[in-house]
Amino acid sequence: MTQDSSSAQSRTVSVDDTGVRRRLADGSEEAVTWSELSSVMVRVIPDGPWNEDVFFMLVGTDGKGTAVPSGDPAADALIERLQSLPGFDNEKFIEAMTTDADQAYVVWESAQN
Repeated sequence: MTQDSSSAQSRTVSVDDTGVRRRLADGSEEAVTWSELSSVMVRVIPDGPWNEDVFFMLVGTDGKGTAVPSGDPAADALIERLQSLPGFDNEKFIEAMTTDADQAYVVWESAQN
């Protein structure tokens, strides 16, 4: 089974004051609003250096959300926004971004969780 499914590939990711939207190659869309964001994880899959190996997983209160590859052009804007969330764990974020362990790091959770 290959992971090169064109339907899983991002076409566009947008980060704005409302939230994060990721349009997939098949035309479907994943989204989460800032007001409904319940947790943020950094998922590391040691598959590099040629394949995307770090993803920002944003989960909403409804259990839905989106995953943004760290190599996406919108990732810098996303990271900046995430780091402004109250209680964001910057130390865990740095650890996640500098490891090659196959692991998910929870870097932020809503106070309502």
